[in-house]
Amino acid sequence: MTDLPPLNGLRAFDVSGRRLSFRAAADEMGVTQGAVAQQVRQLESHLGVLLFDRLPKGLALTAAGRLYHNRISGAFEELRAATAQLKPEPGKVLISVTPSFASKWLIPNLPGFAEEHPEIDLRILATEKISSFHSDGIDLAIRQGAPPFGATLNAQLLFKQEIIAVAAPDLIASTHAAIEDPDADLIDLAGLPKIHDAHDLWPSFLAEIAQEEKSQRHLRLSQTALAVDAAISGQGVALVNRFLAARDIEAGKLVEVGAYHSAVGQDFYLLSLRRPTAQAQVAAVIAWLTAQATTL
Repeated sequence: MTDLPPLNGLRAFDVSGRRLSFRAAADEMGVTQGAVAQQVRQLESHLGVLLFDRLPKGLALTAAGRLYHNRISGAFEELRAATAQLKPEPGKVLISVTPSFASKWLIPNLPGFAEEHPEIDLRILATEKISSFHSDGIDLAIRQGAPPFGATLNAQLLFKQEIIAVAAPDLIASTHAAIEDPDADLIDLAGLPKIHDAHDLWPSFLAEIAQEEKSQRHLRLSQTALAVDAAISGQGVALVNRFLAARDIEAGKLVEVGAYHSAVGQDFYLLSLRRPTAQAQVAAVIAWLTAQATTL
């Protein structure tokens, strides 16, 4: 800490550099104009560098002052952001999920949550990367995997993985028309155009149902939600967890292709930090999520 310039001087310099006026900086900081000017002079003396040109009607940053202010203002912004993240906001709960989980299950169910808990500000961090409870400040996370997830975490099963094939009704209707028996169970999945996501489940899925790939049409996408949307638009058959497609199947946008399904894989768990007493808002979100999951 002895290598650092005076922190009061840095603060005075940061505000003065934004306002280009000792008087305006003093008003923002709640001190006198003379105190701000003195703190900046002490900082300049400590650094041995002139940071401002004093003009008749204000201040102008010197070349050195401008470069220094860019770095100092960024450092103060980082301090403000870190403090804001550390301080709890009443009613705020931050949950980390994948974009596909957010768009295909969580967001469509949020109106019901808002009706039950208008006092809770539920915020969604939708990302493919694994967020940290500590560095990212999340309260809850939904992860696909298998316990244990870590000694500091509670894990509650939300959804068992059940992979099904889905497609637009028109695509399957045209396939039915080309075969004598319209029984959906007899549809040859191997011959239909395929939609792939990042999980790339088609090779193992076809092997499990003893079919060999026949189609030359393949669309490859980065996310399951995009694969589902492509299936809705009639571009092929997609593999998806049943619970993620349930709403679109119920709405008639998708149909399940055949009776094939695969339960091989990793299930979906709700993770939370082990604490002696959970925050009331976090506990309410956990209860709501688990109740919604059991209705499927």
